[in-house]
Amino acid sequence: AQKEEFPAHLVKLMGQLGFLGPTLPQKYGCAELSNVGYGLLMYELERGDSALRSFGSVQGSLVMYPIFAFGSEAQKDLWLPLLAQGKAIGCFGLTEPDFGSNPAGMRTRAERNPDGSWILNGAKMWITNGSIADIAIIWAATKDGVRGFLVEPDTPGFSTVRMKGKWSLRASVTSELILDNVRVEEEKSLLPKAKGIRGPLSCLTQARYGIAWGALGAADNCYQTALEYSLSRVQFDKPIAGFQLQQKKLAEMVTELTKGQLLALQLGRLKDQNNYSPAQVSMVKMNNVKIAMDIARTSRTMLGANGIMGEYPIMRHANNLESVYTYEGTHDMHTLIIGEKVTGIAAYR
Repeated sequence: AQKEEFPAHLVKLMGQLGFLGPTLPQKYGCAELSNVGYGLLMYELERGDSALRSFGSVQGSLVMYPIFAFGSEAQKDLWLPLLAQGKAIGCFGLTEPDFGSNPAGMRTRAERNPDGSWILNGAKMWITNGSIADIAIIWAATKDGVRGFLVEPDTPGFSTVRMKGKWSLRASVTSELILDNVRVEEEKSLLPKAKGIRGPLSCLTQARYGIAWGALGAADNCYQTALEYSLSRVQFDKPIAGFQLQQKKLAEMVTELTKGQLLALQLGRLKDQNNYSPAQVSMVKMNNVKIAMDIARTSRTMLGANGIMGEYPIMRHANNLESVYTYEGTHDMHTLIIGEKVTGIAAYR
């Protein structure tokens, strides 16, 4: 993270361990875990770093899931085993320079030629894995609604620009994708079962679920760091963990962390029963990321000046969580999604 480098050497290891697309069928080389099991994986990955969990979320929920859910049998047989093993990396192109929370307003266009091929033009922004991807899922507006396309990076007219200088998710590759008269073949590229904006939104729901678990992993690491530090840091002849104000912070943090864990666990159980709603996913993502940010900030105060040092993980987690708070639906948008669910009125339209 300090070097702003993606740990590419871990990708194939993650594949060997079954971390990539872990809920998908074993016939594609995936682990076929429960959704609770998937959540626990995301929790442990983000305990290490949000960038690793982000990679796992994108690869599994935003690349492998749409290929599995919307792709042809040939597309699934080709790409899912490669992606599951970490032999190929994918990215998900939905967000645009001028359209983030309102993806339906996208300007990227796909036009069908008489010979059945498609021409794509437009740009995508803030794309995780964009500059290192072997396959990109590009969502584009057509005369018949939003459609998804598989685009390989060596396709003429396709280019990427890596976004450098981030103070958050520094170990993650974030890029702009540019499509300038990119020509793709329908049979190889078009995701035949994805028609309309619900296609990409369903992918985001999958990713948001993993984020709801992952953010707690970062929070747990911050809390454990603060607890261990407070037990070893001596002031006024006793560990600072013995002072009431510090115990109050620890008690409140572990309580909020436990509440978030129970919320994620219940959602995972509902998801395993296919008895959940996108609004419930929004609620847990919104709640748990906010919990994680608060725990990171409180943990930093317990370490005093040491809290900002790279020797400890807290400041890195805090910076990363600022991005997690915004991506896959901002905190405010998830608030409005929940508001629409309880009132029946969409405030953002």
